Amino acid sequence: MLGAEGGALARMLLPFEFGLGGRMGGGRQWMSWIHLDDLVGLIIHAIAVDSVDGAMNGTAPAPVRNADFAHALARALHRPALLPVPGVVLRLALGQLADELLLGGQRVRPKKAEETGYQFLYPTLDAALHEIVG
Repeated sequence: MLGAEGGALARMLLPFEFGLGGRMGGGRQWMSWIHLDDLVGLIIHAIAVDSVDGAMNGTAPAPVRNADFAHALARALHRPALLPVPGVVLRLALGQLADELLLGGQRVRPKKAEETGYQFLYPTLDAALHEIVG
């Protein structure tokens, strides 16, 4: 979840603000993300629309690779994305959690949200990051 306060983005901002951010591991892992306003919108949509039944993926329609996420965040902050964090460093610091949260990825799409007519406020990562940090 991406928002100005809390969420995954809050933990990533500091190194990027100082120009020390970069991809994690090889950077090829998929990242599914969503702007906080769209996550709230999806919850309201799921409650209000009768055709929504069962689970719904709370993610934006455009997942990105980790390296692309790093470059988009750096671009939004007008900083470089030069310093990758090697996977071995993440594994030393976080153990198996590094593989589960940072180095492994899933390309999740919001199929049910799109099929039931949800209109994303921030369908692209650049738009979401611009609104949050731009």
